[in-house]
Amino acid sequence: MKSKSSNVNDTNHLNKEENKNQPKREISSPSTLDSRFNQTLRNVQGLLKGRSIPGKVLLTRRADPIDDLSTPERSPTFGRSFSESDTGTSDHVQNPMEVEDPSTGKSNNGNVNKLKSSTSNIENTSKEAHKSPIGTRATDSARVTKFTKELSAPTVILERLRELAWSGVPPYMRPTVWRLLLGYAPPNSDRREGVLRRKRLEYFDCVAQFYDIPDTERSDDEINMLRQIAVDCPRTVPDVTFFQQVQVQKSLERILYTWAIRHPASGYVQGINDLVTPFLVVFLSEYLEGSVDDWSIANITPEKISDIEADCYWCLSKLLDGMQDHYTFAQPGIQRLVFKLKELVRRIDEPVSKHIEEQGLEFLQFAFRWFNCLLIREIPFHLVTRLWDTYLAEGDALPDFLVYIFASFLLTWSDKLQKLDFQEMVMFLQHLPTNAWTHQELEMVLSRAYMWHSMFNNCPSHLAS
Repeated sequence: MKSKSSNVNDTNHLNKEENKNQPKREISSPSTLDSRFNQTLRNVQGLLKGRSIPGKVLLTRRADPIDDLSTPERSPTFGRSFSESDTGTSDHVQNPMEVEDPSTGKSNNGNVNKLKSSTSNIENTSKEAHKSPIGTRATDSARVTKFTKELSAPTVILERLRELAWSGVPPYMRPTVWRLLLGYAPPNSDRREGVLRRKRLEYFDCVAQFYDIPDTERSDDEINMLRQIAVDCPRTVPDVTFFQQVQVQKSLERILYTWAIRHPASGYVQGINDLVTPFLVVFLSEYLEGSVDDWSIANITPEKISDIEADCYWCLSKLLDGMQDHYTFAQPGIQRLVFKLKELVRRIDEPVSKHIEEQGLEFLQFAFRWFNCLLIREIPFHLVTRLWDTYLAEGDALPDFLVYIFASFLLTWSDKLQKLDFQEMVMFLQHLPTNAWTHQELEMVLSRAYMWHSMFNNCPSHLAS
């Protein structure tokens, strides 16, 4: 007969064995958080090495191999609406980087502190990555097949097209894709040609009514506005010789003046001239081949030039419809986004944020131009259209996502900025060393932006002071 103490010891032994065999709660395990974060990092690194991962950076564990090309594309805005602002709560998508500690009920933000180390690892990997002169992802044969399938459908499913376009559009498909993403061309293929013809005729009527008239029929404000546009057009993308052609500048002038007259709430604002250039190059690419520097607009008939101008006008209008307060008096939309950028940088990289503040440099002094011209003046022009694939794929959510892109862009030079004083920072940020950038550096900026957007956008408490 066993003693009472022996029974107690047996019972304790059994309890220990049962506890040992019970699965551990993964939600509170630091190793699980590390594995998720490392999985994110590996996915970013795979993208930079040209691996065919579907969609963008994924912040959750994948059950399927990341090299499987048959996997459906994932949208960078999966789980959120393209037609609504992304300033909502986390009700729609649970942020896998934010884990609740059951003992305190508070969020575990440990992984947020790994941002700088992860960025460093990504950039170390990028040095080993193969540099391609064209966007590898955009010209991948499997992706081209998917684009072809979507565009050949009787009615294009815009959500699927956005998912594909976010990671880059094959250059020869870009004109069609951009018209669809902006809502200028209808998804229904049977209606498309008729709608484009009607909209182009409407633009021609506007040019005849507002531009092709003598100055005596214009008000003083309209004359001054036209003169300002005429001054700005030769300054547009000065490092690309194509834009120095007189006929190209005349087309820019017609587009900008007609748009300004039709949008009196803002009128013409310096910087809008830059926003026309990606559209002009993309729609001209349907008729001209080779490098933009070798193009001559004289090789295109006046009728085709008029059609291209009309497409640029309507696409510019569609783009700016989603950010009207960026160009109204005092440009409050831009000021609001610059403030968000400052808060985001403070949360992601406090040493840089603190150094900028200590030196007395205001974000408005350098970031205002970024939002005003959407980085066109900051990166080589041959990368602009790739960047704009992502812009247009974001749809109405673009203004909020710009904050994350620009934060990623700024923090590319995190270490450098911390070594500069006020004057040196001002000069550096006005002449950023991006002349040698390739698609690889741009993809890195976009990958970081998407990762940070997934971490912070639906968790506004992360950005609270």
